[in-house]
Amino acid sequence: MIIVDNALRRLAALDTPIRVGMVGAGFMAQGLTNQIEHSVPGMRMAAIYNRRPERARHCYEYAGRTPVVAGSQAAFDAAVEARQAVVAEDPLFITRSPHIDIVVDTTGSVEFGSHVILDAFRHGKSVVLMNAEVDATVGPILRVYAKKHGQILSACDGDEPGVQMNLVRWVRGLGLQPRLVGNVKGLQDPYRNPTTQQGWAERWGQNAAMVTSFADGSKISFEQAIVANATGFGVLQRGMSRGVKYDGSIMDIARLYDVEQLRAMGGAVDYTVGPSLIKVFVLAEHEDPKQRHYLNLYKMGEGPLYPFWTPYHLVHFECPNAIARVHLFQDELAPPLGGPVVEVCSVAKRDLKAGETLDEYGMYMTYGEAANAREMCANRFLPEGLVQGCRLQRDIGRDQVITYDDVELPPGRLADQLRAEQYSHFLGETWLAELLQERQALAAA
Repeated sequence: MIIVDNALRRLAALDTPIRVGMVGAGFMAQGLTNQIEHSVPGMRMAAIYNRRPERARHCYEYAGRTPVVAGSQAAFDAAVEARQAVVAEDPLFITRSPHIDIVVDTTGSVEFGSHVILDAFRHGKSVVLMNAEVDATVGPILRVYAKKHGQILSACDGDEPGVQMNLVRWVRGLGLQPRLVGNVKGLQDPYRNPTTQQGWAERWGQNAAMVTSFADGSKISFEQAIVANATGFGVLQRGMSRGVKYDGSIMDIARLYDVEQLRAMGGAVDYTVGPSLIKVFVLAEHEDPKQRHYLNLYKMGEGPLYPFWTPYHLVHFECPNAIARVHLFQDELAPPLGGPVVEVCSVAKRDLKAGETLDEYGMYMTYGEAANAREMCANRFLPEGLVQGCRLQRDIGRDQVITYDDVELPPGRLADQLRAEQYSHFLGETWLAELLQERQALAAA
């Protein structure tokens, strides 16, 4: 990225690299380690934690480094200060070390991620997320804690929310008003599971559950919730377009949308299956007829919605840009405007029976759908990011949304406390009273 690259070269020349501590050691973490070690001057992967230490060790070995294992805070600090590659036996060694500058969370976990993030803030470290699940579920309240401690919680360059928000910022810089922020998938099937996705996952060396969350729509729902919260845009309906197939030209994709509806909403987030060679897109309008004349001249069409797009997302290749933007320039990607605008509700992937305990997203029992926060709260929908470990109190049919009234929550979870605090902090008693009145009116009707 322009400016960031020169700033990193200056750090390299001064031999004062950004010291990155990473929590999580999956497929993307492996690629990120290799990228930082070989292609990013002025930055180094100082330490990695994973609940399976051999995975953290593998990340370094994949990048050609031989790590040491640190079993205490003192040993960890000494090894990082000596510029060794360090595998931490405890994630808090990373968050609490004075020799780590910034933390990257690649875990995909809401509960565990929340603990790590809050501890990083308490010890003066900002966090870059390759964890859309925690951001979409409790990101707004986590940023309240970040500000309290003078830190930043940021989305990631290269991941879809970051790519979309970079494009939104660029389009706004041209003087246009975004009306639709879109993500593009190659496949949508809510009933996929780790068994059906095992072959594809093995082919690319990825986790089958993570791959399933891509295919069943959960991941893109988390991603679009982040973009919604950062723009104030809602979804047109629960589930967005639910995988509408579009094989036409990006120049004509605006035909899928009603511009008056988008204007009335202020804007919306959505996704499509296709077109090919497009990863994210923004549909925007310009209020100045003189500028619309120029846009037509530049072959952007006659409007009123003009398409702008990015053809790729290069997750681990671009993630170091976010690390540098946050650490050097305090520039946060995709910060929510306030409280949640869109959340991700849990939906039954198959018929579920009372007494069953729900597995995690990307597994066999549920998939996630983006829903406007007002609908989410009014109907007490259970967030997809909090499904794991919930015990069903009644039978749930396939494709039925699961509510808080349908489950018994696992005791003592930090993420549940944070989400309750999130609603209390941002929405307040008046807003909740209005929702209750709406719900009572619907019941009476």
